[in-house]
Amino acid sequence: MNNSSSKSGVNRRQFLAASAATAMATSVAGAMPMGSRISGQAEHVISIWLGGGMGQVDTFDPKAKGDPQAKKPGSYYESIPTCVNDVQVCEHLAKLAPIMDRVTAVRTVNHAVIDEHAAATNWMHVGRPVSGTVVYPSLGSIVAHERGAASDEVPAYVLIGYPNATRGPGFLGAQHSYLYLTETGRGPAGLSPPLGVDRERQHRRESFLTKLRSLQPETREAALKDYDATIDLSLKLSGPEFMSSFDLDRESADLREGYGGEFGQRCLLARRLVERGVRFIEVSHNLNFLNGAGWDVHNGGILEQHKLIQELDTAMAALILDLEQRKMLDKTLIVVTTEFGRPPEFDSGGGRGHQGSAFTCVLAGGGLKHSGAYGQTDELGKKIVSNPVSVPDFFATIHAAMGIDYAKSLYDGDRPVPITDGGQPIKALFT
Repeated sequence: MNNSSSKSGVNRRQFLAASAATAMATSVAGAMPMGSRISGQAEHVISIWLGGGMGQVDTFDPKAKGDPQAKKPGSYYESIPTCVNDVQVCEHLAKLAPIMDRVTAVRTVNHAVIDEHAAATNWMHVGRPVSGTVVYPSLGSIVAHERGAASDEVPAYVLIGYPNATRGPGFLGAQHSYLYLTETGRGPAGLSPPLGVDRERQHRRESFLTKLRSLQPETREAALKDYDATIDLSLKLSGPEFMSSFDLDRESADLREGYGGEFGQRCLLARRLVERGVRFIEVSHNLNFLNGAGWDVHNGGILEQHKLIQELDTAMAALILDLEQRKMLDKTLIVVTTEFGRPPEFDSGGGRGHQGSAFTCVLAGGGLKHSGAYGQTDELGKKIVSNPVSVPDFFATIHAAMGIDYAKSLYDGDRPVPITDGGQPIKALFT
């Protein structure tokens, strides 16, 4: 950089960054008076990811029943009433139907991706499309960055599923990444000490590490500091306090059975992690063996799609009622997302393609004013009729529920990056 440009106290890059920030502030101020930003009371997020693309017309936005044999567009299943007037759901969501007053199916989420799972998955985790050279942070990493863990003894962000760059911290840095595990029967790989290493022996190892560190000069390298921080966190999390979270046998047999199979046990573990102070947990529902295709129901994959829907219904209803019984529901925002929806038309094999123009994501608990459903699509669930919700709007709603300033910017170096790409919360859920 030319140092001569900085003699006046501000260089060109700083001037441009300040100008952009001022313009953004003016724009936001024009849309929403200062001091009127929405802020909720939630303390934790349990995010359920339905990889493959949940079909809205077959779940939370049912329409008149179609016929794949006759190529008649429409829902694959019958619809049933819920406890909220004029709100219906698919017949396989029978356990959620009586408690939809704690839930809002946001039926008008939309983005521009149709045929690319990876691009849509990235969009639904970082809140915007890939753009330029910026590696955007995921929703989980932003929440971890803004709120941190609620306890010094746990990580801020846990992923129950397979690691993926779309879930990562991007430019926020490794300290805001996730701890992941793929099995509910034991803690994250690498945290449990090897056989033969008891607590006393582990303590001796930690003492030796401390002495070695004291002999080294202080590092100023960010990568090395991240590495040291990771070691420190791993040592802390390997103790009995955090590792006891994964002992699901401490729960009653009736409760565990009520959550259902492996996916349900993941949701039960998420509740236990929330109790210990983890701020953001993503639970992946990727048990493809149930219907051979997961939620990506092209062709014959749709034939047993009801098994996935029933499993989601069982686990999510149990989670809501469990949190409510423990007086934790208002403090825990449950989020259900997927990369896109499915069109009402049936493909040549009787399944469905992809649809990003209108699909459903779901919110529950979190102290929001739930109404069963928000937004309206046409008679086939193909076009938005009222109250469209962009992905940035949906993310802004989550941030607002968590008391995070959705109008602020984060910084990639000295480059300001709007936290939600200009999104605005769904005001009806807060008033």
